[in-house]
Amino acid sequence: AVVSTQSGITAGNVRQCADSQGTEPLRDATDKLANPCSELVKTSATVQSNPKDSISRRELSEHAKGVAHGVHAILQSLQQSSQGTQACIDTINSIVGITGDLETMQMFARTGALENTGEPFSNHRENILGTAKKLVENTKQLVAGAAADQAQLKQAALAAQTTISNLADAVKRGAGALSIDDVETQVMLLNACMDVAKALSGLIDSTKDACGKSSEHDTMDNLKSSAKEMVQSVSSLLKTVKSAEDKASRGTRALEIAVDAVSSDIKALDNASAGAASASPEDLIRAAKEITIATTKAVAAGNTAKQDDIAAAGNMGRKAITDMLNTCKGASNNAESEALKLKVLQAGRSTSMAYRDMLEYMCESLSAGQPENSQLIEYSKKIAESVKNLIGCAEEMKTGADWVNPDDPNVIAENELLNAAASIEAAAKKLSMLQPRKKTGKKVDESLNFEEQILEAAKAIAGATSALVRVASATQRELARQGRVTTTNLDKESIWSEGLVGAARMVAAATSTLCEAANAAVQGNASEEKLIASAKGVANSTAQLLMACMVKADQHSENAQRLQTAGNKVKRAADCLVKAAQSASVFDEQEVEVSVQSSAVYAMAAELQAQEEILRRERELEQARKQLAKIRHAQTYSFKKLQDNQDT
Repeated sequence: AVVSTQSGITAGNVRQCADSQGTEPLRDATDKLANPCSELVKTSATVQSNPKDSISRRELSEHAKGVAHGVHAILQSLQQSSQGTQACIDTINSIVGITGDLETMQMFARTGALENTGEPFSNHRENILGTAKKLVENTKQLVAGAAADQAQLKQAALAAQTTISNLADAVKRGAGALSIDDVETQVMLLNACMDVAKALSGLIDSTKDACGKSSEHDTMDNLKSSAKEMVQSVSSLLKTVKSAEDKASRGTRALEIAVDAVSSDIKALDNASAGAASASPEDLIRAAKEITIATTKAVAAGNTAKQDDIAAAGNMGRKAITDMLNTCKGASNNAESEALKLKVLQAGRSTSMAYRDMLEYMCESLSAGQPENSQLIEYSKKIAESVKNLIGCAEEMKTGADWVNPDDPNVIAENELLNAAASIEAAAKKLSMLQPRKKTGKKVDESLNFEEQILEAAKAIAGATSALVRVASATQRELARQGRVTTTNLDKESIWSEGLVGAARMVAAATSTLCEAANAAVQGNASEEKLIASAKGVANSTAQLLMACMVKADQHSENAQRLQTAGNKVKRAADCLVKAAQSASVFDEQEVEVSVQSSAVYAMAAELQAQEEILRRERELEQARKQLAKIRHAQTYSFKKLQDNQDT
């Protein structure tokens, strides 16, 4: 049965292989595998009936190795017989990298940071046009390769890979040759090349699927459609290159490219699972808002009818639609039901089609004069309605309390508080792993030595600060529930949340510094100043966090009482650590022996050196005090601003 199944699978692969020369090695490898498989089954039955038979066990091992070698030979034959298919896969992966490079360069172009080559664009125009026309010939070879053998398909795929790589390099050099003032033209040129690359990827994928199929097969229709789209994208690139320096038509050209790109993206939306990165409802809402911004810009550009404004609107709209549709794909895969998934995709499709209709109207109107403002407003209303439906779909996808508005200052504050608590807990966990150094000799009869006192005090502070930040987070949530902090006045609430976030971060940073100081003490590198300063830093940052929370909190609420209790615990633990450090004998200064030379010259030199050291340290002390005063003044101003905000 095993041999029969394996032979049937291989026979199916042989029938799918269009290269007749590659089928013979595959048949031979299959025939050679039949005997080891049969012997393996027989020997397995013998070993099963008599497990202690060493001879049968040895034969079983030999037959298993024979089957492994036979399977390896079949895999090699399959790889050899599908070299064209593998070349197509490799080319598609290469095109993904090329597209990524073009997107990166487009980002530089949008920010005006694209390096200018100093050459005129005309030096690159002919190279781009010639390479693009060569790509049309590669398209013909790919279509013919679907009906040819694997060797020809491989050759066509590799030729297309080389040509698209050369075309991308030529376009990038051409974009760099354009003036820095022609940012939108640079983006438009890179967009046109990206469209060609994506169309070529689709064509190669269709060629791979159609390879070895009959002319009546459905994959042949997909191949013809992909070839047509490929030719259209190349033609669009040629028009863009020829009109790159024509300022009178760059806006219209950008709209035409945007319309073609949106139409292509709408078609690709039907294959919602292909290359779709996971997306959340929040991502979908952000993408929908970008459509609104792009629509506003397009309406404004239509009213001015300036080519530069129209080109910017076309490029911006194209990117917004592409990002939104990609987000729709990712978000739809996370939908709880198939009906909701279809609803999300349909909302994305409707929004894209409404936006495309507006771009088409603008493109047609510009050829006759200027778009009418009333018509643009009507199109914008349709887009707004579609965007509203899209946001409604995103809200349907939210699952109760798990969904939040990421721009809400309350959410930002809560997340930062939780992050601070996690940071403190991680430091406390690391601290708990520290152990005092082992002592040699007789153990001193004391309840705790210095290192143990420092460790226990530091652990107490870390635990107390962790509890404090957790309670602060609960207090913040209570304020949000009570309506003491809202999202109606984002400016005021943002100021409050920033103060709360800053205070939480200071607590986490101070706790981390304290753990480092405790670690140094355990390692024998104890520093009284660092330990005391770290402990006091925790206490001060705790007081600031309490102040930030109590600005809006109810003084008599349960969370407020818990907050005050947690703050007191931190302060007591910090005081204990300070006392332990101050009373530790390891910090006692050793008496410095000073040998004074009898010579008056040496004595004078030693005195001058000592005075110099005193002056230097006094100056450092004064600088440190000034720095501390500035820091405290900045902190006081920040919290005074919080209180003034609450009063107003």
